[in-house]
Amino acid sequence: MIDIFQIIENHRSIRKYKSAPVADDLLEKILNAGLRASSSGNMQTWSVVITSDLEIRKRLFKAHFEQEMLLEAPLLFTFCSDFHRMRRWVKLREAPDNFDNLMSFMIGAIDATLASQNVALAAEAKGLGICYMGTTLASCDTIAQILELPPNVVPVAGYVMGYPDENPQLRDRLPLEGLVHKEVYTKYSDEDILNIYKDREQKGWDRYMSVPELRKMIEESGVDNLAQVYTQVKYTQESHKHFSQNILKCLNKQDFTNDK
Repeated sequence: MIDIFQIIENHRSIRKYKSAPVADDLLEKILNAGLRASSSGNMQTWSVVITSDLEIRKRLFKAHFEQEMLLEAPLLFTFCSDFHRMRRWVKLREAPDNFDNLMSFMIGAIDATLASQNVALAAEAKGLGICYMGTTLASCDTIAQILELPPNVVPVAGYVMGYPDENPQLRDRLPLEGLVHKEVYTKYSDEDILNIYKDREQKGWDRYMSVPELRKMIEESGVDNLAQVYTQVKYTQESHKHFSQNILKCLNKQDFTNDK
């Protein structure tokens, strides 16, 4: 029997892939795991676009920040918050359409994320690897256009998938006590916060400095700790404002902003 805890604990992001395709019957089995994910009201307000065509992936390359794994892995999964199907159904059945708002988008986004994790775990159980791509949400407007998504469909989570051609080390994680709160939210002191991030600061910094191109980027930026790497190099205020506008623009265009 497959030990689900072993699969979870051994998860790592795979960025190098073999060219071997994923068989259709295996892909269907993996996707069926997504059907069993928890879903608000059992509406299953999600969909996934699976892109294997290299020409389409080339068109998506810039939107995904030119990550080479997009072209090397045989499959790209784009999970979407999807009320398009639901809205058409309620109209056909002469029921009120209440799903053109932010709440509906969030319900679909949660459904899509839950389904995506089920599919990812099923894939890893079958010897495949995945790497989540935060660029899916950041570039949701451009991705929606390239994938020809209809109204009420917005990309929220995505990853590449294929057979691994590398075996990277496990990445560090924050300690459980930094994430789990009992009964009510923990009131952390400044010392508590620093202790929660203590190992991350060292291991994360060491990782960046061990990769020549990342080390060069850090040295040129003049930062001297991991927090500064996150906020001055990787996730700047300007970039977050830009991508926030992308998301808002996409939600408006896809008819998710009709809140009264």
